[in-house]
Amino acid sequence: MALLQISEPGESTAPHQHRLSVGIDLGTTNSLVATVRHGFPSVLADESGATLLPSVVHYADAQIDVGLSAKQASSTDPKNTIASVKRLMGRGYQDALQLPDAGYTLVDTPGMVSVQTVQGVKSPVEVSAEILKALYQRALQSLNDDIVGAVITVPAYFDDAQRQATKAAAELAGLNVLRLLNEPTAAAIAYGLDLADGADAKEGTFAVYDLGGGTFDVSILRLTKGVFEVLATHGDTALGGDDFDHRVYCWILKEADLIGLHANLSAQDIRLLQAKSRAAKEHLTANGVASIRASLSDGHQVNLMLSQAQFFEMTKTLVDKTVRVLDEALNQANVKSHELQGVVMVGGATRMLNIQRAVTSHVACPVLNDLNPDEVVALGAAMQANVLAGNRADDDWLLLDVIPLSLGVETMGGLTEKIIPRNSTLPIARAQEFTTFKDGQTAIALHVVQGERELVSECRSLAKFELRGIPPMVAGAARVRVTYQVDADGLLTVSAREMNSGVSTEITVKPSFGLSDDEIADMLKAGNANAVADMQARAWREAVVDAERIVLAVNGAIAEDGELLSDAERMGLLNHIEVVQELMSSHDVAQVDAVRAASDALAKSSEDFAARRMDKAIATALSGQSIDNL
Repeated sequence: MALLQISEPGESTAPHQHRLSVGIDLGTTNSLVATVRHGFPSVLADESGATLLPSVVHYADAQIDVGLSAKQASSTDPKNTIASVKRLMGRGYQDALQLPDAGYTLVDTPGMVSVQTVQGVKSPVEVSAEILKALYQRALQSLNDDIVGAVITVPAYFDDAQRQATKAAAELAGLNVLRLLNEPTAAAIAYGLDLADGADAKEGTFAVYDLGGGTFDVSILRLTKGVFEVLATHGDTALGGDDFDHRVYCWILKEADLIGLHANLSAQDIRLLQAKSRAAKEHLTANGVASIRASLSDGHQVNLMLSQAQFFEMTKTLVDKTVRVLDEALNQANVKSHELQGVVMVGGATRMLNIQRAVTSHVACPVLNDLNPDEVVALGAAMQANVLAGNRADDDWLLLDVIPLSLGVETMGGLTEKIIPRNSTLPIARAQEFTTFKDGQTAIALHVVQGERELVSECRSLAKFELRGIPPMVAGAARVRVTYQVDADGLLTVSAREMNSGVSTEITVKPSFGLSDDEIADMLKAGNANAVADMQARAWREAVVDAERIVLAVNGAIAEDGELLSDAERMGLLNHIEVVQELMSSHDVAQVDAVRAASDALAKSSEDFAARRMDKAIATALSGQSIDNL
């Protein structure tokens, strides 16, 4: 019997209720939360009408302040005021030491770096969770209803550790994470679907230039009939507006004769001058000169004038660096700059006039900055959250992000076998079969690596685990299928299964800390610069592995069935083995052909011996059997 849905007059039935969700831009300098109401995305404001929440957390003796009040405390209690924590997410202690001094104390804790506060040692995950809690509470108060989940944005170039840390922070804040979304993709959603007036407006190739407070990404996206495909992404997780502020800060120290005193400046003075530096940068966006005045705690007076031309000169290398990243992203996507339909500008730092001029002069297409660059990522995240929450089912769009660095596994000889190449579309699953090296091997050690080099030693280790319980077999008989799965959030799961026996194991890769800013760029550069040397090294190691396998097999056969050989034959095989071992011990990649030739000679010289062993095995199996039974 069919059931009718019954509702009160004028009210929607439950299945058609709009399920509330939010999009959150967890930024280095400021964070925002947005939602979709009445079919349109909008950023949610606090009680005072402010939409931007400063990404600052202040730990006092008995309370935790977040946002503007925490930012105001940075000048009086910098040791307990944590700003720009996004730059610490997923990073180790040594990586964090390379960042500009933020005024608080870093702590070398296992895995990810932490910070010392009056309330104890806090990890970047815990600090970020406080920011996310504040945004969550703002959303609950604004919407006055339950929220089914949130889409959290991350820089496109965040690695697995940084994404895991972001997701952990959101879960710690009590949020149901619907998805981690790359910031450039979120911006493209806001522009491509929010401003499109006709069918043609939704087609074409776009670059998303995302310069935030602490990170920088360029993504090349193709939009075709509602499908967002990320062709390539390139960037720097330690380049952003903070670095422009730091250039001004260093200029102030020099011009005010404070360089000698810098080591003795109080934390309050450092924060004060950093705040003045940021204010001067922002003032120069629309003005030709900025006044910088400050009274330091030791009585020093700072009274300087910074011109727009001076600012442009001191930050030129940073601007040029962003343009090089744009070119590299285009190159990886195999797209020429004249083929772009537009460049979407994202992040408050793109308001700088020198950034606008550099991008405009570098491309022959419109530079899109119609939407508020501070809000565009949150708006796009809200639109994606609205879809994932079950709304707008009739006009979904499809997002196809990519993985920024190749994922592989270590094979014999310390070689990297790439399972998922970089710039593969997400989500993705790839599998490859491997086998055992030795007779009777009952376990395989699996080493998951990330990078573009041919040798494991030149890649980054992500995880190690073992597949045990493989039934003893002769070498090469086992079939171990290794499967890599990367979900839409860019998070990796690796599983291994021996196909004959069914024994299996699985691991979710959670690396202890992220790549440093230099490592990310260097891994790609090194992959290109050392391509020839890497391939030579790979060929050598493959030849050595094959040679070792043959030597192992022949030595084992001699030990087991040596009586089938004459003394001369035994000496001949041992001489061949000695030649192979001497060549392998030279470690000379130029001898790779010699190793292969010696291995082939050993294999050929043992063919008759192998045939005799086969005859013996057959004779043994047939011994005592009648013709009728056979």
